[in-house]
Amino acid sequence: MKIDKAIPILYSTDVAKSIAYFTEQLKFENKWEWDSPPTFGGVYRDGVEIFFCKQDQGNPRTWISLVVDNVDEYYELIKDSGANILSQPDSKEWNMREMLVECPDGHIIRIGHNTSCD
Repeated sequence: MKIDKAIPILYSTDVAKSIAYFTEQLKFENKWEWDSPPTFGGVYRDGVEIFFCKQDQGNPRTWISLVVDNVDEYYELIKDSGANILSQPDSKEWNMREMLVECPDGHIIRIGHNTSCD
């Protein structure tokens, strides 16, 4: 048996707003929505999927980590988009260069790349 991937399901007070934030500010693509207005939906980018659920799943202020090829390039892509960037890319002692972004429901997205090969 092989596990192919994990997809985080984040709690959302407004799934349409969550999807809009991820597509407009964080440059993901809208993958799907369920119901009208949506109560469940998902976004994707480069093989990464994130689901949003308005029902009793998850909690506000969940942290997830996204590993990218170059966090500085991703920062340049989103910095003028209105994303709530809590910290700009910074090299950490744990061999990662990371930045933090906050979503409308308070979720924190840690975005970074490994620096041990730099």
